[in-house]
Amino acid sequence: MLTPTQIDEIKEHLEKAQNPVFFFDNDPDGLCSFLLLARWLGRGKGVAVKSFPDLNEGYFRKVDELDADYIFILDKPIVSKDFLKKVEQRNIPVVWIDHHDIQETIPDFINYYNPTLNNSGNEPTTYLCYQITEKKDDMWLAVIGSISDKFVPDFYEIFRMKYPDLAIDSTNAFDIFYKSQIGKIARIFSFALKDRTTNVVNMMKFLLKIKSPYEVLEENSKTYSMHHRFKQINVRYQKLLDKARMNKRDGKILFFQYGGDLSISSDLSNQLSYEFPEKIIVVVYVSGVKANISVRGKNVRDLILKAIENLEDATGGGHEDAVGAKIKVEDLEKFREKLNELVG
Repeated sequence: MLTPTQIDEIKEHLEKAQNPVFFFDNDPDGLCSFLLLARWLGRGKGVAVKSFPDLNEGYFRKVDELDADYIFILDKPIVSKDFLKKVEQRNIPVVWIDHHDIQETIPDFINYYNPTLNNSGNEPTTYLCYQITEKKDDMWLAVIGSISDKFVPDFYEIFRMKYPDLAIDSTNAFDIFYKSQIGKIARIFSFALKDRTTNVVNMMKFLLKIKSPYEVLEENSKTYSMHHRFKQINVRYQKLLDKARMNKRDGKILFFQYGGDLSISSDLSNQLSYEFPEKIIVVVYVSGVKANISVRGKNVRDLILKAIENLEDATGGGHEDAVGAKIKVEDLEKFREKLNELVG
């Protein structure tokens, strides 16, 4: 959790920002973090960051395009040195809020907030942002971001009393995510973020204005793109899920590899880990010469980092039980062999 002092500091930064840009991770936790802060502040533009694993230099052009006077970075574990160098040269204030374990040294000119620094928890960034805003009408957004990151917030019961038709009685985040209406909204967000930039921007504009979660569930001209994209991707998602389930076999690892023009590795690995909690889930998306890997399982971070440590240009990181990595396609077999060797 954030401390009262940190909350006051972040609020002060927000109030100083006249034209902020919010760079957020391309998932419901990142999206809802942005929405909570921007709805509370009443201004600011959001940019979904699709580069993995870092916020790379190419995104700095959005600072110029939007004429931003403040930069907020939400739910990104790594920011490239080239991006930070440009920020420092331009002397633009940066506030970075995250909950991943730190992998690199944070420059002194960054206002960095992360509860893992003082071992006070690793709640999702959405939860931290709701700590800042405490806007009760936006509690539903805080629930969405939290359950999407496998975390049930302490205010879930209050939410359930307010929206009994959207919630279920459960203390399991993925039960809520896969079996409730608020979970359906979370899944709509996740798939809608994978749409064309124009549609994502229009979705953000819509979500900044609405009054309740019911407006998202209603299918009309304003929500058409969201629902259309959700249905479109869900058909492909279910087919891939069925194929992945066939790989369960005996053994400790469920390994599934796919390709195409749509990366949904994180979504697939989350649901497979929910359905097969006793297994290490490894989902590999192959695109060109790169392979994006999403891994779920008990204490898998160290395991994956060891499996990729001698592979050229390999990167990886995340939480103890949820990890992302990127390697060359030509190194996939080496990675798989090393992982099997480590798991035993």
